[in-house]
Amino acid sequence: MDYQQLAKNILKNVGGEENVSNLYHCATRLRFTLKDQKKANKADIENLVGVITVVEAGGMFQVVIGNTVNDVYEAITKISNLGTINVETTEKKEKKSILNSFIDMIAAVFAPTLGVLAGSGLIKGVLALLTSVGWLSIESGTYVVLNAAADAFFYFLPIFLAYTAAKKFKTDIFIAMVLAAALVYPSITAAFTDGATLNFIGIPVSLARYSSTVIPAILAVYVLSHLERLIKPRLHESVRNLLTPFICLIVMVPLTLMVVGPIANKASELIANGYLAVYNFSPILSGAVIGGFWQVLVIFGLHWGMVPVMTNNLSFYGRDTLGPGCMTAVSAQAGAVLGVFFKSKDKKVKSLAISSFISALFGITEPAVYGITLKYKKPFYISCCVGAIFGGVAGAAGSGALAVATRSILSFPIYIGRGFVWLVASYFLSMIVSCILTFLFGYKDEVTIEENQSILANEKTVVLEKPIQGKTIALTEVNDPTFASGAMGEGFAVIPTIGKVYSPVTGTVRSIFPTKHAIGIETPEGAEILIHIGIDTVNLAGKYFKTSVAENDQIRAGELLVSFDLEAIQDAGYDPTIMVMVTNSTKFTTIEFVDENQSLPLNDQFAELLV
Repeated sequence: MDYQQLAKNILKNVGGEENVSNLYHCATRLRFTLKDQKKANKADIENLVGVITVVEAGGMFQVVIGNTVNDVYEAITKISNLGTINVETTEKKEKKSILNSFIDMIAAVFAPTLGVLAGSGLIKGVLALLTSVGWLSIESGTYVVLNAAADAFFYFLPIFLAYTAAKKFKTDIFIAMVLAAALVYPSITAAFTDGATLNFIGIPVSLARYSSTVIPAILAVYVLSHLERLIKPRLHESVRNLLTPFICLIVMVPLTLMVVGPIANKASELIANGYLAVYNFSPILSGAVIGGFWQVLVIFGLHWGMVPVMTNNLSFYGRDTLGPGCMTAVSAQAGAVLGVFFKSKDKKVKSLAISSFISALFGITEPAVYGITLKYKKPFYISCCVGAIFGGVAGAAGSGALAVATRSILSFPIYIGRGFVWLVASYFLSMIVSCILTFLFGYKDEVTIEENQSILANEKTVVLEKPIQGKTIALTEVNDPTFASGAMGEGFAVIPTIGKVYSPVTGTVRSIFPTKHAIGIETPEGAEILIHIGIDTVNLAGKYFKTSVAENDQIRAGELLVSFDLEAIQDAGYDPTIMVMVTNSTKFTTIEFVDENQSLPLNDQFAELLV
């Protein structure tokens, strides 16, 4: 796949780099924050090869790519400044709801940590497995080294979150990291562990354990961002670089330890206790709700709002009981697409289904959801119901995770402990039942015999649509011997009634004349189409013409190519007749045209090329 070209097309259709205020990516999606979402062309992006779908949720414009999202993201950063600088704008921003703002913030803070978070979690799980079966002692040097690799990220989580939060809140990254590091500084941690009391200029400091916490660091960096913006403009540039971190740290570290930290810690405790109360009320209901609705949250990108809850559970209780429901939800999606794979006789559907199944096994369900289950609806409903049932089973067994990781078949080790066997059984039963139900009741090929015949025909044909409103005439009637003789290829002509030319085919723009009066397009089947606007209009040197596409753009039939001032061209003494020609006509065995001298509607089929 040409990631560079895909990146160009995506960037163009979100309104250009100037319409993007922020861009980052998670495991499967490019997440754009746009200045004006009305400038984005959602339909065109969804039709790009390499794009699964587009989701507008959480205040973000999310382009779902799948497993190659990192390649596309890197291609975008190479052709733009996105992802390398903070984009500032003085334009009026679209007002977001509190929920959208929260989801946007959580996604921006947690998305960059996803890979290392999952990797560290898997190491924790492997260690738990090895120690539980007696293959590794917790006192061995091997365990100590591997545990350091597994636990370092979680222990120093406030520092990592401070880094991503600083980028989100647009404040100094290193000041933010130092602020978070102070929360887990050994002497501060030791004072809390020993039950010691601390005073700062006579004011008692409320000590707490901040390692592995989420909310304190994020809230502290948020306050820091406002303090920095308050003092930085008021400092002379000669001392700004020195005094800004000095003032920020001398104010924020004590303020965080005495006020911000305790408040955030209390909020974290309330969230953890609130979830625990719900879980204790009914572990079955809790697991069923997560198992049934997890993929619904994923569709809208709202699942990020659950990540802090999971991390918070680990911080307070050492295990998270949200994870098992997520596991059954993911395995049910995998089973549904596997059922479609076994049932379908359509090669394209089978190919997409099996690749989506493999992705789902490793915790990436967007290709399955957007490409298969949501498209055909019944597989999605079945998978959600099955995920809920077995999520309830895992909840009833008391299954829980020792770390936060992707909902992958490789993640089983992090569930070692209470309810582990039931979690594994629920995972595979969810997949099997979802597969069987989808095979029996959830899917049937939509392609009929007539459609199959049409598809077979289209594999050997290229259809040309009428590109402009007006009267269609034979090419031989054109008042130009070069075109009329067929020397430029077979085709047809239109006497226009409006000044807009649309593409007659789906393909790639190969050439645009500098004078904008002619465009060359190549179709996937190899047909080379030349659209020439007017006779001798090259002499206008581009005056009265405006192109809407660029060379190498991928376009669809019916997409606007050129706008021109029809009246002005006629007043200038030029014939505005538009010629559409297949310049490599000899490549096709037959070229059939609808009878000329008709006023067919715009975009009606006018010609068919047989390969």
